[in-house]
Amino acid sequence: MTDTASPGADSIAPSLLQHLKALASELPGLVSDRVELLTLELQRAAQSLVQIVMLTVAIAILGVTVWFALWAALISLLLHGGLPPLAALLLTVAINTLVIAVAVARVRKLLPRLQLPATRRHLMVSPNPAPEAPPDERSAVPR
Repeated sequence: MTDTASPGADSIAPSLLQHLKALASELPGLVSDRVELLTLELQRAAQSLVQIVMLTVAIAILGVTVWFALWAALISLLLHGGLPPLAALLLTVAINTLVIAVAVARVRKLLPRLQLPATRRHLMVSPNPAPEAPPDERSAVPR
């Protein structure tokens, strides 16, 4: 009787060790390609970031210019409407101060989000986890 396994069967079907060696030989090329892609994308992102910052500065300058022109026109209308100059200026300052106060209040409300509270809760390792406070309905909706 002949044995069903032929002596050449091991040489035909590659062994697990051969597969691992082949994978190990191709791994540097795969990693190199990924690193090259990352490098190119980081360069492109850096160039885009520079452009974004420059455009943001230009937008801010133009926005402030428009803001000044808007208030100058409003003061001019108030003066032509018979309001004394000091009253027109004080009204302008009061409106701007109110807008600043609303913006500062909103910033103060948003500041705690920068501490990533949910992520910190999930990453903390403590034997007695503190009970979670119910989420604020208004903070669940991004603004």
